[in-house]
Amino acid sequence: MTHPPKGSAAPPGRGAPTMPAVPAQSGSPRPPNGSPSPQGGFGAPRSAPPAVPGPGAAPRRTAWAEGVDRLRAAATTEPGRLRIIGALLALLVVAFGAVTAWQMTERSAAADNVLHRSQPLSASAADIYRSLADANTAASSGFLAGGQETQETRERYERDIRTAAAKLITAANSSQAGSPSAKTISQLNELLPEYKGLIERARANNRQGYPLGGAYLRYANDVMQRQMLPRAERLYQRENQRLNADYADAEPYPWAAIALGLLALAALAWAQRRNYRRTNRVLNQGMAAATAASLVVLLWLTVGHTLARSGLDESYDHGVRSLNVLHDAQIASLKARGNENLTLVSRGAETKALADHRTVDLYDYNFDHDMKALTQHLADAAGLADDSAGKKPVQGATANMEVWKQRHAEARRADDDGKYQLALDRVIGSADKKPTRVCFDGVDSNLRDALTHEQDEFQRAAGDGLGAMTGLPVGAAVLGVLAAAGAVLGIGRRLSEYR
Repeated sequence: MTHPPKGSAAPPGRGAPTMPAVPAQSGSPRPPNGSPSPQGGFGAPRSAPPAVPGPGAAPRRTAWAEGVDRLRAAATTEPGRLRIIGALLALLVVAFGAVTAWQMTERSAAADNVLHRSQPLSASAADIYRSLADANTAASSGFLAGGQETQETRERYERDIRTAAAKLITAANSSQAGSPSAKTISQLNELLPEYKGLIERARANNRQGYPLGGAYLRYANDVMQRQMLPRAERLYQRENQRLNADYADAEPYPWAAIALGLLALAALAWAQRRNYRRTNRVLNQGMAAATAASLVVLLWLTVGHTLARSGLDESYDHGVRSLNVLHDAQIASLKARGNENLTLVSRGAETKALADHRTVDLYDYNFDHDMKALTQHLADAAGLADDSAGKKPVQGATANMEVWKQRHAEARRADDDGKYQLALDRVIGSADKKPTRVCFDGVDSNLRDALTHEQDEFQRAAGDGLGAMTGLPVGAAVLGVLAAAGAVLGIGRRLSEYR
């Protein structure tokens, strides 16, 4: 049986059925007719439309959720856990340093205000009151002397007026525009020239022997007692309130910083214990350095603020409180002296009806009231004085006050008996006539010495309190950053063992 030669086609009807031959083409096969090509040509297959999630498909996840998943995944491995611990330690230590710096900056600023701003302004307000009251006293003393007014009395009056004007300028520069203190200062600046004008008219009429001079002096005293001194007292009270507010800001313990410090130390101790249990290595240098730096900040914070608080407490108890009482005593003595002089100036022209239907001289009644206040203030000052240097001038002022009371009683008896000149000599006479003027000067001089001593005590104690906080805010911030770096380096040392 013969076979067809290789390469020839089998005869029809025998063997496997034959397929029509397809001509060979280069490139991709041709798609069915009518379909565009992938390149956009005719006959190519169509591209699939973008998938649209069905109603039951899960919503797109947020970056936060993906981050949480990555964090969970990292927490399943020891290197991941170490990185999380390192980040938390660094964050905690930095927060401790930042909160410490913030709280101590506020307290240090308040302590600085106590020493350099609010207390000096409170003392200036007290000086305004004292200067005005003393000027009123000097004016009445000069009026009683008539044409024989001494140069010393005149100079004292002028000095007090200048001091009051200068202190008002200082207070105005330190007060906020539109504040109650600024308004009070403005009113005092307006009243001061008016008062000076009334005093000059009283002097001019008095030198010429006109009775109108006494009326001008009483009117000037009324302006001082009813308008100027009450405003000066309100200014003094406001400055004291500002001083108390600064103390309240400077003294509280920084509990937030202390709590963060304890938490940071506890976290560092736990991390080092964990490290020891897994590696049997007692010391990790980075975390040990972080612990040491955090401990230094916490001890510095606690000890430094305790010392600062102690100094501020001492400055208030043995400085501010004593100064306030001494200022009150000085004001009471000045008012008493002014009323004593006006008793002789008015000669009964001003009276006061008492509850028992008796009528007394107004200025003599006020003198008795002021002397009672002076007695109480001196007793309080003696109780607050904590050393011999503070007690001695108070005791001297008390002794002069007692003699003053006796001589005043003698002057009043002489005036009541119609011996006006004798009464005048008992009040403003020369030293050999033992006038009350000498006693008043003794009280005033001793009170000035006591005020100087207590002011020095305040500045020393408040300066010690402020000094205990010096450098703490900056030091806490720097050590906090170093502690965070130490914690990160300590964790990095452990991570390097896994590479």
